[in-house]
Amino acid sequence: MTTLLVLMLLFPLAGAVFQAALSRRLSRSASGTVAALAIAGSLAAAVAAVWNLGVTPHAISLGQWMAFDGFSAQFSILYNRLAGLMTVTVTFVALLIHLYSAIYMREDKCFARYFCYLNLFVFFMLIIALADDLVFLFMGWEGVGFCSFALIGFWHEKLPNVDAGRKAFLMTRVGDLGYVAALAILVAASGSASLSGIAAGIDAMPTATATLIGFLFLFAACGKSAQLPLSSWLPDAMAGPTPVSALIHAATMVTAGVYLLMRLEPLLAIAPDVGATAAVLGAATALYGAACAMGQRDVKRILAYSTISQVGYMFLAAGCGDVSGAFFHLQAHAFFKSLLFMVAGIMIQAFHEEHDIFRMGARLRKAMPGLFILFACGAAALSALPLTSGYFSKGRTLADAIAHPGPAFLLAFILGAVAAFLTALYVFRLFFVAFFADPADPARLIPEPELSRMERPLWPLAALALVYGFVNPPEFMGLKPWLDAYLAGTVTPVPPEVEHAELFVELLDAALALAGLTLAWFFYRPALRPVAAPAGLLTAGLGLDAFSLKWIAAPYLRLSAGLWRGVDKDVLDGAALGAASGVAGLSRFVARCGSARPSTTLTTLLGAAAALLTWLALRLT
Repeated sequence: MTTLLVLMLLFPLAGAVFQAALSRRLSRSASGTVAALAIAGSLAAAVAAVWNLGVTPHAISLGQWMAFDGFSAQFSILYNRLAGLMTVTVTFVALLIHLYSAIYMREDKCFARYFCYLNLFVFFMLIIALADDLVFLFMGWEGVGFCSFALIGFWHEKLPNVDAGRKAFLMTRVGDLGYVAALAILVAASGSASLSGIAAGIDAMPTATATLIGFLFLFAACGKSAQLPLSSWLPDAMAGPTPVSALIHAATMVTAGVYLLMRLEPLLAIAPDVGATAAVLGAATALYGAACAMGQRDVKRILAYSTISQVGYMFLAAGCGDVSGAFFHLQAHAFFKSLLFMVAGIMIQAFHEEHDIFRMGARLRKAMPGLFILFACGAAALSALPLTSGYFSKGRTLADAIAHPGPAFLLAFILGAVAAFLTALYVFRLFFVAFFADPADPARLIPEPELSRMERPLWPLAALALVYGFVNPPEFMGLKPWLDAYLAGTVTPVPPEVEHAELFVELLDAALALAGLTLAWFFYRPALRPVAAPAGLLTAGLGLDAFSLKWIAAPYLRLSAGLWRGVDKDVLDGAALGAASGVAGLSRFVARCGSARPSTTLTTLLGAAAALLTWLALRLT
């Protein structure tokens, strides 16, 4: 098992190092092939490891990282069934995205740098999936942040792309402060920084301490997973190449925060306030993202706000203590959202970098019918049409909320239900406008042969988007929920109340999805020649960016400028310059006193003798 886990990590790392070392010598096809083979090797190791994994988790140490004052950080792995499925999901989606990228980046000059970052990102994401030691996990946590920054701003020739990468980097670093603080308190309280150590010593941890640590980790998770109030970086992150959006901002990095909460399940179990907060925050973010998606014209920004919304459902399930349900939606979302992002990339290239859905229309459906079918599969799952993967997984998260007593969970259920209706509405708004409308100002459509080749890696994702829900169907269908059964020995079992609520919730979810589809057809059917509404509050993300700039960034800049001028420049620099000036004057005086002129020497000697005689006279009186 140790060999398989090490190989799983080494393959993408070796691919990144190889790309960096030989970037000037590799051809475009060789670079793409090597990168894809590295991920394929990692996927093979992940599948083999899951195949050989039993119920008992494997705790493996690959060596010591650092040690001081009785504390040590290890390169340690906690490999259980949850981690095993996460590694398979990450590497499988990453492999398809690498195959897609080989064609998508066909005209880019910096292909080796791109695949280097992509391989390196998968390496760091696998560390997050596997790590037991939270210091080791933090290395992966920061690593995916760096790779995200590098890939968002990959086309750095344009300043907005650089600004988007910088914004993502800085906003996620704000959340990382919570991680560092939680880690420090955890080490001080228990002397351990490992997930297995937390689980072993959880009975001895005071509830207040667990609650404080839980809230800090929740804040860190919100930053990484683009949840309120740290969500505004994700729509701007669409400045990067579309495969980057599919991998980092749909299937992997944005789910790292909620995955951390899943791994911290023993801690959250004794801190119910943290769980309730995560549930309400996730449901509120789901509604926020769905509402903002309604105001967008850019196909990638619609999917970005959709990602914010769908990750909110994962937070809702994790806050309810249903790790299996949260992970179920994580997997389903990884399949249908990465599919939709990559279809969007083909749409954009077919229209020569046009992102506006109101300039596409029925010509696209007729020219590329395969692309239309692929998008329809992803849209059906995202909107939770009955029997798709999103229908089962999203319904499970809502069942978690309604099955929990208390006003906080009832509020979360209501917010989540409204968000589910809006989800179907914005998904089919996008679907009807982009594939059925007759635009007033159509963009030029030239479907190149390479675009059809880009569709090939997407068919497995389309199939999973439709049928993956049947790996974990609700109990009332009479089918075995395989995922719940597989994770039963690793996470807390699903309470009976959730199973009892699923029939009502699934019926409600189907009604909401069909209502959203019907309303979207009413407003955006082709006969109406739909026109985009003027930009407003929804287009601007409900003013979250403006609020952050006005009430957080601007006061911080004023405070920084005041401290720089009043403290750093006037006080600290002034004191340093004054001291330097005094030392320089004293040096000049001493230099004059020690010059080789006889008159100066005699003056110095007489002055010193006078000072000595004065001192002696004062001592004798």
